[in-house]
Amino acid sequence: MTPGDRVGGRFELIERLGSGGMGTVWRARDTLLDREVALKAVRQDADASHTVRERVLREARALARLSDPHVVTVYEVVEAEPHPWIVMELVPGTSLQQRVDAGPLSPAETARIGRQILSALRAAHAAGIRHRDVKPANILIRPDGTAALTDFGIAALQGTTALTATGEFVGTPEYMAPERIRGRDDDPASDLWSLGLVLYVCTEGASPLRRATTPATLAAVLEDPVPPPVRSGPLAPVLRSLLVRDPAARPDAGRLDAMLAQVEAGTTPSWAQPTLTAARASAPVLQATPTQQDVPGPGTPAPARRRAPALLAATAVLAVVTAAALVLTLRTGKDSGPTAGPAVATTTPASLTSAPRTRPAGPGPEHSPDPAPSTSSSPAPSASRRSSAPADGGRWIAQLYSEPVSSGAAARDQRLERIRASVPEALYLRSDDYASLRPGYWVIYAPGPFPDGRAALAYCAGHGRTTANTCIGRYLSTSRADFPLQCRPPAPDPRGRCTRDG
Repeated sequence: MTPGDRVGGRFELIERLGSGGMGTVWRARDTLLDREVALKAVRQDADASHTVRERVLREARALARLSDPHVVTVYEVVEAEPHPWIVMELVPGTSLQQRVDAGPLSPAETARIGRQILSALRAAHAAGIRHRDVKPANILIRPDGTAALTDFGIAALQGTTALTATGEFVGTPEYMAPERIRGRDDDPASDLWSLGLVLYVCTEGASPLRRATTPATLAAVLEDPVPPPVRSGPLAPVLRSLLVRDPAARPDAGRLDAMLAQVEAGTTPSWAQPTLTAARASAPVLQATPTQQDVPGPGTPAPARRRAPALLAATAVLAVVTAAALVLTLRTGKDSGPTAGPAVATTTPASLTSAPRTRPAGPGPEHSPDPAPSTSSSPAPSASRRSSAPADGGRWIAQLYSEPVSSGAAARDQRLERIRASVPEALYLRSDDYASLRPGYWVIYAPGPFPDGRAALAYCAGHGRTTANTCIGRYLSTSRADFPLQCRPPAPDPRGRCTRDG
């Protein structure tokens, strides 16, 4: 199809706006009613089979059943060959993903948007519909600031058989609830987990479970702790309530709305995890902040992360099944929707999991030259050498390297092994755990203790690391105001040049 073509003799195509997992979206003019609409068709490279056609019609029926100001409107379905078209409301504005890409949102604004999307989900759940792909790219922000949820294309209608082929995996892994990955997705609480991750990304500015590959992302959703929020303020209890792996432990929609209303009003809600009697009841996913005695001293490895054997087995099975059997119907590109002009209700830009996301420069050396791997029998890098999050007080470290989290654990461990050839006590941490660091990085560092940043640089100088590309002094804390606390060593002066000594 090209601009100027007509669909059903009535809808004139104007411009292609983007493609999603289940369709191509056009801006079009309804020549009968003289209004602009959004037309969604099955992807042109898709098999125009009976199953595909029924899937498109199911999406239209799902949306047509909903009546909520925060759900896009379906006008009608046009039967045409080789596929039907869904005629939908054209929503001017931008996507929440584009808003987040421009910078984190405040907790109050995030709560306001969250309540509106929750309203859409409550309407869907009341109609027996599960969205199954709640993410920032599927949330549109109208010019008046209101939010609308779109793309119910993979919704599972209660009481009907899923139309995806056997073994096909549809959705965006980093936003999927753990029970969905395990094949249990009838519970409305699964959409609330996804909403919790959307709220987390809005305020924290980073997707906590995205990894470099799809299998790694799925494994992270199943077992990795979500870094505790450090920028979310009064929204933090809401995130803790939603991001638990047992759906029975999450608040219901009514309680969640009340909590979000408190955050929107500027107060902090309280939430106590319910006491569950079921044997499968699980603790919150969010990592707790340890006490001061939990912070490792110099040369002391942090406690090994304990993983339940059942989770390890699940992850192993997942990797095998992913490689051998699953057909992953996943997006592999950045938002393919419009970069300017109206955002459309059915544009479905993807959140990448199959390739690393390019991030801004990190909080320290990014590509510093490191010694060749040691031939000694130093221990291999492992999760047991990751540091704990800080206690209430902060501390100075000597940062030796920062590796984007999107590079994956293997790249991090290889870099750590090389650095330990000259700094055997080196540890690593995740920058998302600290408000004083830029999120999205594994930071490899010497733990000290150091009384100030200059002492950290003096330590580095003793190990032959005397440039800003091989060492800087950084301050770890849970306060964003501490970001400027850092010391960098000019090559001729190992004592360094400090923004503040602390």
